[in-house]
Amino acid sequence: MLDRLELLVGKENLEKIKNTKVLIVGIGGVGGYTLESLVRSGIESITIVDYDKIDITNLNRQIIALNSNIGNYKVEEAKKRIEDINKKCNIKIINEKISLDNFDILNIESYDYVVDACDTVEVKKEIIRRCLKNNIKFISSMGTGFKMDPSKLQIMDVRKTSYDPLAKIIRKMVKDEKLKGKIMVVSSTEEKKGNSKVIASNSFVPAIAGLMCTSYVINDIVGEKNESK
Repeated sequence: MLDRLELLVGKENLEKIKNTKVLIVGIGGVGGYTLESLVRSGIESITIVDYDKIDITNLNRQIIALNSNIGNYKVEEAKKRIEDINKKCNIKIINEKISLDNFDILNIESYDYVVDACDTVEVKKEIIRRCLKNNIKFISSMGTGFKMDPSKLQIMDVRKTSYDPLAKIIRKMVKDEKLKGKIMVVSSTEEKKGNSKVIASNSFVPAIAGLMCTSYVINDIVGEKNESK
């Protein structure tokens, strides 16, 4: 299955990838693509976290969303899909809405990498705090709504972000709490498009953000450059 990847990264690096444990919080437009591309890149130990069910409005951007599984839990459908891609993948699901009250069920300290693709600001903040405290590598997806140009997405320290309202909130936290160390995010430098109350989205910007989260993890494992700027 991974012969072509082995040609690219080498046998030793492929073994490192297979033995890496990843936690993905949020399996929506961004996290779903991260999950699938990590598995297709050789990751065999993944925990996925989401409480939501698949809705008809997810069909435009979420890789796990199909007409045939609307109403089913995202984590359960994602698990079935991944097991059909690689039966060797040890995939654990946490079908819970994460808050500060139950955050410890994530057991973040047991993972090598954390991918934050969730929508809850306070949870995003706590993921960053815990990962920094425990020296765990992580990548956090910032806002992908109201964006039309995937080429404007970049992997960068949150302190370098612009035109991203969510990143602005995280930057303030970093400054107020005097957090040290790199806080790597996927963020767009594109100005917001539209002003609807419902977050407007498309199929390609969240997808590319998810793939960039995967690229960060895999390139870090094999020792490749990992920042857009």
